[in-house]
Amino acid sequence: MPENVILPDAPPHRGITAALVLHDGTVYWGYGAGATGSAVGEVCFNTAMTGYQEILTDPSYAAQIVTFTFPHVGNVGANFEDVEAQNAAARGLVLRERITEPSSFRAVSHLNDWLASHNLIAITGVDTRRLTRRIRLGGAPNGVICHAPDGNFDIRALYEQARAWPGLEGMDLAKDVSCTQTYSWDQTRWSLEGGYGRQEAPVAHIVAVDYGLKHNIARSLATEGARVTVVPATATAEEIMAHKPDGIFLSNGPGDPAATGEYAVPVIKDLIDTGLPIFGICLGHQMLALAMGGTTLKMHQGHRGANHPVKDLRTGKVEITSMNHGFTVDAGSLPASVDITHVSLFDGTVCGLAVKDKPIFSVQHHPEASPGPQDSHYLFTRFMDMVAKRA
Repeated sequence: MPENVILPDAPPHRGITAALVLHDGTVYWGYGAGATGSAVGEVCFNTAMTGYQEILTDPSYAAQIVTFTFPHVGNVGANFEDVEAQNAAARGLVLRERITEPSSFRAVSHLNDWLASHNLIAITGVDTRRLTRRIRLGGAPNGVICHAPDGNFDIRALYEQARAWPGLEGMDLAKDVSCTQTYSWDQTRWSLEGGYGRQEAPVAHIVAVDYGLKHNIARSLATEGARVTVVPATATAEEIMAHKPDGIFLSNGPGDPAATGEYAVPVIKDLIDTGLPIFGICLGHQMLALAMGGTTLKMHQGHRGANHPVKDLRTGKVEITSMNHGFTVDAGSLPASVDITHVSLFDGTVCGLAVKDKPIFSVQHHPEASPGPQDSHYLFTRFMDMVAKRA
Protein backbone atom coordinates (compact mmCIF):
# COMPACT_ATOMS: atom_id res chain seq x y z
CA MET A 1 0.00 0.00 0.00
CA PRO A 2 1.39 3.47 -0.88
CA GLU A 3 2.69 5.25 2.19
CA ASN A 4 0.52 8.36 1.69
CA VAL A 5 -2.80 6.43 1.72
CA ILE A 6 -4.56 6.40 5.08
CA LEU A 7 -7.56 4.08 5.25
CA PRO A 8 -10.36 4.36 7.80
CA ASP A 9 -10.63 1.56 10.32
CA ALA A 10 -14.42 1.69 10.60
CA PRO A 11 -17.48 3.54 9.28
CA PRO A 12 -17.93 7.12 10.55
CA HIS A 13 -21.08 6.21 12.48
CA ARG A 14 -23.42 3.34 13.24
CA GLY A 15 -25.96 2.32 10.64
CA ILE A 16 -23.55 2.38 7.68
CA THR A 17 -24.03 -0.81 5.66
CA ALA A 18 -22.19 -0.14 2.39
CA ALA A 19 -18.91 1.25 1.10
CA LEU A 20 -17.35 2.12 -2.24
CA VAL A 21 -13.56 1.88 -2.07
CA LEU A 22 -11.50 3.28 -4.94
CA HIS A 23 -8.03 2.20 -5.99
CA ASP A 24 -6.55 5.46 -4.70
CA GLY A 25 -7.85 4.80 -1.19
CA THR A 26 -10.89 7.09 -1.36
CA VAL A 27 -13.83 5.61 0.57
CA TYR A 28 -17.48 6.57 0.09
CA TRP A 29 -19.80 5.37 2.86
CA GLY A 30 -23.50 4.73 2.50
CA TYR A 31 -26.39 2.35 2.91
CA GLY A 32 -26.66 -0.96 1.13
CA ALA A 33 -29.45 -2.08 -1.17
CA GLY A 34 -30.01 -5.02 -3.46
CA ALA A 35 -27.64 -7.95 -3.12
CA THR A 36 -25.06 -8.34 -0.35
CA GLY A 37 -21.36 -9.01 -0.78
CA SER A 38 -18.79 -7.17 -2.87
CA ALA A 39 -17.92 -6.63 -6.52
CA VAL A 40 -14.99 -5.00 -8.32
CA GLY A 41 -15.09 -2.97 -11.52
CA GLU A 42 -14.52 0.37 -13.21
CA VAL A 43 -16.56 3.17 -11.64
CA CYS A 44 -18.33 5.33 -14.23
CA PHE A 45 -21.27 7.72 -14.27
CA ASN A 46 -24.42 7.92 -16.39
CA THR A 47 -26.41 11.14 -16.79
CA ALA A 48 -29.69 9.59 -17.99
CA MET A 49 -32.79 10.54 -16.00
CA THR A 50 -34.73 7.41 -16.94
CA GLY A 51 -34.16 3.79 -17.90
CA TYR A 52 -32.21 2.35 -15.00
CA GLN A 53 -33.28 -1.20 -15.82
CA GLU A 54 -32.11 -0.85 -19.42
CA ILE A 55 -28.80 0.63 -18.27
CA LEU A 56 -28.08 -2.09 -15.73
CA THR A 57 -28.88 -4.88 -18.21
CA ASP A 58 -27.00 -3.35 -21.14
CA PRO A 59 -24.14 -5.81 -21.80
CA SER A 60 -21.87 -2.87 -22.61
CA TYR A 61 -21.76 -2.18 -18.84
CA ALA A 62 -20.03 -5.47 -18.05
CA ALA A 63 -17.37 -5.02 -15.34
CA GLN A 64 -18.59 -1.51 -14.48
CA ILE A 65 -20.08 0.07 -11.37
CA VAL A 66 -22.59 2.70 -12.53
CA THR A 67 -23.03 5.99 -10.69
CA PHE A 68 -26.41 7.55 -11.49
CA THR A 69 -26.19 11.34 -11.51
CA PHE A 70 -29.99 11.61 -11.34
CA PRO A 71 -30.71 11.45 -7.58
CA HIS A 72 -34.11 9.72 -7.51
CA VAL A 73 -34.00 6.17 -8.81
CA GLY A 74 -36.66 3.51 -8.36
CA ASN A 75 -39.85 5.47 -8.89
CA VAL A 76 -41.01 3.34 -11.85
CA GLY A 77 -40.16 0.10 -10.08
CA ALA A 78 -39.11 -2.89 -12.14
CA ASN A 79 -40.81 -5.08 -14.71
CA PHE A 80 -40.04 -7.95 -17.06
CA GLU A 81 -40.11 -5.86 -20.25
CA ASP A 82 -37.55 -3.10 -19.72
CA VAL A 83 -34.43 -5.24 -19.90
CA GLU A 84 -31.76 -5.36 -22.59
CA ALA A 85 -30.40 -8.80 -21.73
CA GLN A 86 -31.56 -11.74 -19.64
CA ASN A 87 -28.96 -11.06 -16.96
CA ALA A 88 -27.66 -7.84 -15.47
CA ALA A 89 -24.29 -6.88 -16.91
CA ALA A 90 -23.20 -4.14 -14.50
CA ARG A 91 -21.32 -5.01 -11.30
CA GLY A 92 -23.21 -2.55 -9.10
CA LEU A 93 -24.72 0.92 -8.81
CA VAL A 94 -24.20 4.08 -6.78
CA LEU A 95 -27.15 6.29 -5.82
CA ARG A 96 -27.64 9.62 -4.06
CA GLU A 97 -30.96 8.89 -2.38
CA ARG A 98 -32.38 5.68 -1.03
CA ILE A 99 -34.38 3.75 -3.60
CA THR A 100 -37.81 5.33 -3.99
CA GLU A 101 -41.09 3.43 -3.87
CA PRO A 102 -42.49 2.38 -7.26
CA SER A 103 -45.19 4.59 -8.75
CA SER A 104 -45.94 3.18 -12.20
CA PHE A 105 -48.75 1.06 -13.59
CA ARG A 106 -46.11 -1.10 -15.31
CA ALA A 107 -44.21 -1.95 -12.12
CA VAL A 108 -44.33 -5.57 -10.99
CA SER A 109 -41.71 -5.31 -8.23
CA HIS A 110 -39.68 -2.90 -6.14
CA LEU A 111 -36.30 -2.02 -7.65
CA ASN A 112 -34.55 -3.23 -4.49
CA ASP A 113 -36.06 -6.71 -4.94
CA TRP A 114 -35.12 -6.73 -8.62
CA LEU A 115 -31.53 -5.79 -7.80
CA ALA A 116 -31.28 -8.59 -5.25
CA SER A 117 -32.71 -11.12 -7.71
CA HIS A 118 -30.06 -10.10 -10.28
CA ASN A 119 -27.20 -10.15 -7.75
CA LEU A 120 -26.61 -6.41 -8.14
CA ILE A 121 -25.12 -4.51 -5.21
CA ALA A 122 -26.18 -0.92 -4.60
CA ILE A 123 -24.89 1.78 -2.29
CA THR A 124 -27.17 4.75 -1.51
CA GLY A 125 -26.58 7.98 0.35
CA VAL A 126 -23.43 8.83 -1.63
CA ASP A 127 -22.62 12.37 -2.71
CA THR A 128 -22.82 11.46 -6.39
CA ARG A 129 -21.93 15.01 -7.45
CA ARG A 130 -18.61 14.69 -5.65
CA LEU A 131 -17.98 11.23 -7.11
CA THR A 132 -18.88 12.40 -10.62
CA ARG A 133 -16.50 15.34 -10.28
CA ARG A 134 -13.80 12.91 -9.12
CA ILE A 135 -14.33 10.82 -12.28
CA ARG A 136 -14.39 13.87 -14.57
CA LEU A 137 -11.14 15.25 -13.16
CA GLY A 138 -9.23 12.05 -12.44
CA GLY A 139 -10.68 9.59 -14.92
CA ALA A 140 -12.75 6.48 -14.32
CA PRO A 141 -11.21 4.68 -11.31
CA ASN A 142 -11.25 1.03 -10.38
CA GLY A 143 -13.26 0.35 -7.27
CA VAL A 144 -14.98 -2.20 -5.07
CA ILE A 145 -18.59 -1.84 -3.98
CA CYS A 146 -19.51 -3.68 -0.77
CA HIS A 147 -22.84 -4.22 0.99
CA ALA A 148 -22.43 -5.63 4.52
CA PRO A 149 -25.68 -5.53 6.54
CA ASP A 150 -23.75 -6.03 9.81
CA GLY A 151 -21.66 -2.91 9.16
CA ASN A 152 -18.35 -4.76 9.34
CA PHE A 153 -15.87 -3.94 6.56
CA ASP A 154 -12.31 -4.96 5.84
CA ILE A 155 -11.45 -1.71 4.08
CA ARG A 156 -7.81 -2.68 3.60
CA ALA A 157 -8.81 -5.88 1.76
CA LEU A 158 -11.30 -3.99 -0.41
CA TYR A 159 -8.67 -1.38 -1.23
CA GLU A 160 -6.14 -4.05 -2.20
CA GLN A 161 -8.76 -5.73 -4.37
CA ALA A 162 -9.46 -2.44 -6.18
CA ARG A 163 -5.73 -1.85 -6.71
CA ALA A 164 -5.16 -5.39 -8.00
CA TRP A 165 -7.97 -5.31 -10.56
CA PRO A 166 -6.32 -4.82 -13.99
CA GLY A 167 -8.91 -2.44 -15.46
CA LEU A 168 -10.66 -2.53 -18.83
CA GLU A 169 -7.67 -1.82 -21.08
CA GLY A 170 -6.67 -5.05 -22.76
CA MET A 171 -9.76 -6.85 -21.45
CA ASP A 172 -11.95 -8.85 -23.85
CA LEU A 173 -15.43 -8.98 -22.32
CA ALA A 174 -17.46 -9.70 -25.45
CA LYS A 175 -16.99 -13.43 -24.99
CA ASP A 176 -18.47 -13.14 -21.48
CA VAL A 177 -21.72 -11.51 -22.60
CA SER A 178 -22.19 -12.94 -26.10
CA CYS A 179 -24.63 -15.73 -26.82
CA THR A 180 -23.12 -19.20 -27.03
CA GLN A 181 -25.50 -20.54 -29.66
CA THR A 182 -27.06 -19.09 -32.80
CA TYR A 183 -30.72 -18.09 -32.49
CA SER A 184 -33.46 -16.30 -34.44
CA TRP A 185 -35.19 -13.06 -33.39
CA ASP A 186 -38.51 -11.66 -34.62
CA GLN A 187 -39.73 -9.49 -31.72
CA THR A 188 -40.43 -5.85 -32.69
CA ARG A 189 -40.37 -2.61 -30.71
CA TRP A 190 -42.67 -1.96 -27.75
CA SER A 191 -45.82 0.14 -27.92
CA LEU A 192 -48.10 1.32 -25.15
CA GLU A 193 -51.11 -0.22 -26.84
CA GLY A 194 -49.78 -3.68 -27.59
CA GLY A 195 -46.43 -4.20 -25.90
CA TYR A 196 -43.93 -6.06 -28.07
CA GLY A 197 -44.98 -7.32 -31.48
CA ARG A 198 -43.73 -9.90 -33.99
CA GLN A 199 -42.26 -9.49 -37.46
CA GLU A 200 -44.31 -11.96 -39.51
CA ALA A 201 -43.44 -10.70 -43.00
CA PRO A 202 -39.70 -9.99 -43.12
CA VAL A 203 -38.24 -8.53 -46.30
CA ALA A 204 -34.55 -9.27 -45.67
CA HIS A 205 -32.30 -11.52 -43.63
CA ILE A 206 -29.80 -9.83 -41.29
CA VAL A 207 -27.12 -11.70 -39.38
CA ALA A 208 -26.24 -9.87 -36.17
CA VAL A 209 -22.86 -10.62 -34.59
CA ASP A 210 -23.40 -10.56 -30.83
CA TYR A 211 -20.58 -8.79 -29.00
CA GLY A 212 -23.10 -7.79 -26.32
CA LEU A 213 -26.29 -7.25 -28.33
CA LYS A 214 -29.05 -5.22 -26.70
CA HIS A 215 -32.54 -6.59 -27.20
CA ASN A 216 -33.83 -3.28 -28.51
CA ILE A 217 -31.28 -3.32 -31.32
CA ALA A 218 -32.64 -6.66 -32.50
CA ARG A 219 -36.18 -5.30 -32.07
CA SER A 220 -35.32 -2.23 -34.14
CA LEU A 221 -33.96 -4.37 -36.97
CA ALA A 222 -37.05 -6.59 -36.87
CA THR A 223 -39.35 -3.55 -36.86
CA GLU A 224 -37.67 -2.34 -40.05
CA GLY A 225 -38.46 -5.63 -41.77
CA ALA A 226 -35.56 -7.88 -40.89
CA ARG A 227 -35.48 -11.55 -40.13
CA VAL A 228 -32.66 -11.54 -37.61
CA THR A 229 -30.24 -14.37 -36.96
CA VAL A 230 -27.93 -13.75 -34.00
CA VAL A 231 -24.53 -15.46 -33.95
CA PRO A 232 -21.84 -15.58 -31.23
CA ALA A 233 -18.98 -13.08 -31.14
CA THR A 234 -16.57 -15.84 -32.11
CA ALA A 235 -18.46 -16.90 -35.26
CA THR A 236 -16.24 -17.21 -38.33
CA ALA A 237 -16.93 -15.51 -41.64
CA GLU A 238 -17.75 -18.91 -43.13
CA GLU A 239 -20.29 -19.62 -40.37
CA ILE A 240 -21.89 -16.21 -40.83
CA MET A 241 -22.10 -16.50 -44.62
CA ALA A 242 -23.57 -20.01 -44.33
CA HIS A 243 -26.79 -18.30 -43.13
CA LYS A 244 -27.01 -16.54 -46.53
CA PRO A 245 -27.52 -13.05 -45.09
CA ASP A 246 -28.63 -9.98 -47.02
CA GLY A 247 -26.75 -7.75 -44.58
CA ILE A 248 -24.47 -7.91 -41.54
CA PHE A 249 -24.92 -6.09 -38.24
CA LEU A 250 -22.06 -5.62 -35.75
CA SER A 251 -23.43 -5.11 -32.26
CA ASN A 252 -22.49 -3.08 -29.22
CA GLY A 253 -20.51 -4.67 -26.41
CA PRO A 254 -18.12 -4.15 -23.48
CA GLY A 255 -14.39 -4.12 -22.95
CA ASP A 256 -11.39 -3.05 -25.00
CA PRO A 257 -12.14 -3.20 -28.76
CA ALA A 258 -8.49 -3.99 -29.51
CA ALA A 259 -8.71 -7.11 -27.33
CA THR A 260 -11.96 -8.32 -28.90
CA GLY A 261 -10.58 -7.36 -32.28
CA GLU A 262 -7.87 -9.99 -32.09
CA TYR A 263 -10.41 -12.59 -33.21
CA ALA A 264 -13.20 -10.35 -34.55
CA VAL A 265 -11.27 -8.06 -36.92
CA PRO A 266 -10.10 -10.82 -39.30
CA VAL A 267 -13.73 -11.97 -39.57
CA ILE A 268 -14.94 -8.42 -40.25
CA LYS A 269 -12.30 -7.98 -42.97
CA ASP A 270 -13.61 -11.10 -44.70
CA LEU A 271 -17.19 -9.83 -44.38
CA ILE A 272 -16.19 -6.50 -45.93
CA ASP A 273 -14.83 -8.38 -48.92
CA THR A 274 -18.25 -9.99 -49.54
CA GLY A 275 -19.73 -6.64 -50.61
CA LEU A 276 -22.71 -7.06 -48.26
CA PRO A 277 -24.12 -4.00 -46.46
CA ILE A 278 -22.66 -3.74 -42.95
CA PHE A 279 -23.89 -1.60 -40.04
CA GLY A 280 -22.02 -1.32 -36.73
CA ILE A 281 -22.94 0.24 -33.40
CA CYS A 282 -20.70 1.10 -30.43
CA LEU A 283 -18.15 -1.75 -30.10
CA GLY A 284 -19.13 -2.86 -33.60
CA HIS A 285 -18.31 0.66 -34.83
CA GLN A 286 -14.92 0.57 -33.13
CA MET A 287 -14.03 -2.83 -34.53
CA LEU A 288 -15.11 -1.82 -38.01
CA ALA A 289 -12.61 1.04 -37.67
CA LEU A 290 -9.94 -1.46 -36.60
CA ALA A 291 -10.77 -3.67 -39.58
CA MET A 292 -10.28 -0.67 -41.89
CA GLY A 293 -6.83 0.01 -40.44
CA GLY A 294 -7.65 2.46 -37.63
CA THR A 295 -6.89 2.29 -33.92
CA THR A 296 -8.82 2.93 -30.71
CA LEU A 297 -8.01 4.78 -27.48
CA LYS A 298 -9.14 4.53 -23.87
CA MET A 299 -11.10 7.64 -22.93
CA HIS A 300 -10.52 9.70 -19.81
CA GLN A 301 -14.04 9.29 -18.46
CA GLY A 302 -16.08 7.91 -21.34
CA HIS A 303 -19.50 8.95 -22.64
CA ARG A 304 -22.51 7.54 -20.81
CA GLY A 305 -25.91 9.14 -20.84
CA ALA A 306 -28.98 10.00 -22.88
CA ASN A 307 -28.25 13.64 -23.69
CA HIS A 308 -25.15 13.57 -25.90
CA PRO A 309 -25.22 15.93 -28.92
CA VAL A 310 -23.80 14.45 -32.12
CA LYS A 311 -23.42 16.32 -35.41
CA ASP A 312 -23.96 14.63 -38.76
CA LEU A 313 -21.20 16.21 -40.87
CA ARG A 314 -22.97 15.34 -44.11
CA THR A 315 -26.22 17.12 -43.32
CA GLY A 316 -25.28 19.53 -40.54
CA LYS A 317 -28.05 18.08 -38.40
CA VAL A 318 -27.49 17.76 -34.64
CA GLU A 319 -28.98 14.73 -32.93
CA ILE A 320 -29.38 14.14 -29.20
CA THR A 321 -28.20 10.60 -28.62
CA SER A 322 -27.77 7.84 -26.09
CA MET A 323 -24.18 6.77 -25.47
CA ASN A 324 -22.29 4.19 -23.46
CA HIS A 325 -18.60 3.74 -24.22
CA GLY A 326 -15.18 4.12 -22.63
CA PHE A 327 -13.07 3.76 -25.78
CA THR A 328 -13.05 5.86 -28.94
CA VAL A 329 -11.76 5.63 -32.50
CA ASP A 330 -8.57 7.63 -33.10
CA ALA A 331 -9.56 10.00 -35.92
CA GLY A 332 -5.97 10.46 -37.08
CA SER A 333 -5.51 6.73 -37.58
CA LEU A 334 -8.24 6.29 -40.17
CA PRO A 335 -7.24 5.66 -43.79
CA ALA A 336 -8.39 7.80 -46.72
CA SER A 337 -10.92 5.11 -47.66
CA VAL A 338 -12.99 5.98 -44.57
CA ASP A 339 -15.06 9.13 -44.05
CA ILE A 340 -15.88 10.49 -40.60
CA THR A 341 -19.64 11.16 -40.76
CA HIS A 342 -20.54 12.09 -37.16
CA VAL A 343 -18.69 13.80 -34.30
CA SER A 344 -19.48 14.47 -30.65
CA LEU A 345 -20.23 18.11 -29.89
CA PHE A 346 -18.95 17.55 -26.35
CA ASP A 347 -15.36 16.71 -27.26
CA GLY A 348 -15.13 16.22 -31.03
CA THR A 349 -14.55 12.46 -30.84
CA VAL A 350 -15.52 10.23 -33.76
CA CYS A 351 -19.17 9.16 -33.62
CA GLY A 352 -19.73 7.85 -37.14
CA LEU A 353 -17.89 6.31 -40.09
CA ALA A 354 -18.65 5.37 -43.68
CA VAL A 355 -16.48 3.34 -46.01
CA LYS A 356 -16.13 5.03 -49.41
CA ASP A 357 -17.77 3.26 -52.34
CA LYS A 358 -19.12 0.49 -50.09
CA PRO A 359 -22.49 0.06 -48.30
CA ILE A 360 -20.77 0.07 -44.92
CA PHE A 361 -21.24 2.52 -42.06
CA SER A 362 -21.21 2.66 -38.27
CA VAL A 363 -21.98 4.95 -35.34
CA GLN A 364 -20.63 5.21 -31.82
CA HIS A 365 -23.96 6.19 -30.29
CA HIS A 366 -27.03 4.00 -29.79
CA PRO A 367 -29.84 4.72 -32.28
CA GLU A 368 -32.04 2.11 -30.60
CA ALA A 369 -31.93 4.25 -27.41
CA SER A 370 -33.37 2.26 -24.47
CA PRO A 371 -33.06 4.49 -22.64
CA GLY A 372 -32.79 7.79 -24.46
CA PRO A 373 -33.98 9.86 -27.42
CA GLN A 374 -34.80 8.35 -30.78
CA ASP A 375 -33.31 11.05 -33.00
CA SER A 376 -31.00 8.52 -34.67
CA HIS A 377 -33.46 5.70 -35.28
CA TYR A 378 -33.42 6.56 -39.00
CA LEU A 379 -30.07 4.73 -39.20
CA PHE A 380 -31.87 1.38 -39.05
CA THR A 381 -34.01 2.50 -41.99
CA ARG A 382 -30.89 3.62 -43.85
CA PHE A 383 -29.31 0.21 -43.33
CA MET A 384 -32.37 -1.70 -44.50
CA ASP A 385 -32.59 0.60 -47.56
CA MET A 386 -28.99 -0.33 -48.40
CA VAL A 387 -29.90 -4.00 -48.08
CA ALA A 388 -32.94 -3.54 -50.35
CA LYS A 389 -30.88 -1.73 -53.01
CA ARG A 390 -28.33 -4.51 -53.14
CA ALA A 391 -31.05 -7.12 -53.44
